Amino acid sequence: MSKGQPHSGKEDTTPPDDVGKQPSSRINFRDIFNRRFLKFLPPIPGRLALKLITPVAGIALLVICYNLFSFYVRPDEYGIKVVRVGLHRGVQKEVYHAGLNFLLPFGLQEMYRLPKGIQVLELTNSPQTASKGARKDRAAHIQTSDGFFVDVDVSILYHIRDPYLVFTTIGPGTLFEDNGIIPKAEPALKETLGKLTTEEFYNSPMRVQKTEDARNNLNEVLYPKGIEVDQVLVRYFKYSQEIQKNIEEKKLQDQMVFTNQASARAAREEAALKKTIQEGKATAAVELEKGKAYVTRKMAEKDLYVRSKKADADLMVKLAEAERVRLKNEALQGGGAERMVGLKMADVYKGLEVVILPSDGPDGINPLNLNKALKLFDVRKGDAR
Repeated sequence: MSKGQPHSGKEDTTPPDDVGKQPSSRINFRDIFNRRFLKFLPPIPGRLALKLITPVAGIALLVICYNLFSFYVRPDEYGIKVVRVGLHRGVQKEVYHAGLNFLLPFGLQEMYRLPKGIQVLELTNSPQTASKGARKDRAAHIQTSDGFFVDVDVSILYHIRDPYLVFTTIGPGTLFEDNGIIPKAEPALKETLGKLTTEEFYNSPMRVQKTEDARNNLNEVLYPKGIEVDQVLVRYFKYSQEIQKNIEEKKLQDQMVFTNQASARAAREEAALKKTIQEGKATAAVELEKGKAYVTRKMAEKDLYVRSKKADADLMVKLAEAERVRLKNEALQGGGAERMVGLKMADVYKGLEVVILPSDGPDGINPLNLNKALKLFDVRKGDAR
């Protein structure tokens, strides 16, 4: 029934035009596309519909080809191709890196991914303390050399060095974890850390050395399979409560012993220090007395030197004075000395107005007898001596 025609109330029983015709063996993709996809679209004019069909069909074909014939390997992955049909069937040795790669669909070829970066295996009984994205398993249960058991939390860092070897010797997917490193980790730790005693677990250098040995043992087994272990790190270890208590008590006792030894050593060192200080003070006092004696000796030498020089100077002065007196005496004993004495006597007599002299007797003075007066005063005539 077409639009615009009145409804007669009778059902239209006219057979369609294609009734009785044989179905064509040729598939009409345009009709299929119209029935499958365009029925969801609003009515579109014929010419515009034909213009839209071609680009939409091309895009759909590209999407189908992309999904069927390509495989994307992410930057942090390796790609390993497996060929199911063809001359070169099996696992291909070529390793595919990041990018888009051609792949035959329908199971003819398959691509398997393996991680490229550092992988972490956490052996711990506290998963909440493990790093995110790491593979987790129970803590290593190790028996020490003295018979006690300890649970050790260990972080194992490793990477796939050869994805082809991993794929061919261990398997695809996460089998490198399940069948590779996990079954080997705890036995290697038991072999190395199990050689430590309960107390030696607290010795960091020894514990680190044993983890290095465990890493070397793991590499001996896993390196030929394409896996290399980078680090084995002991994060935490725990004994049973009773053993832990005994260890802590023993450690406290050991610390008390070490404290007492340190105190005794400190006392010895303090006594040695006091002895050194006393010896130093005694040495300083001796040296100070030596210095004082040296100063006293030098002062005495100085005084002796001054006195000797002063005595020499006094002697020279006295000698000079004596020489002066001698020379003066010699001068007075020469010519004219008597006259000088007379002149001196005359100076003495200047202040006298009257001189009383005896005039009789042998020593009497006659002022008129000049020769007798000269003889009295021991005055020589002329230059006679």
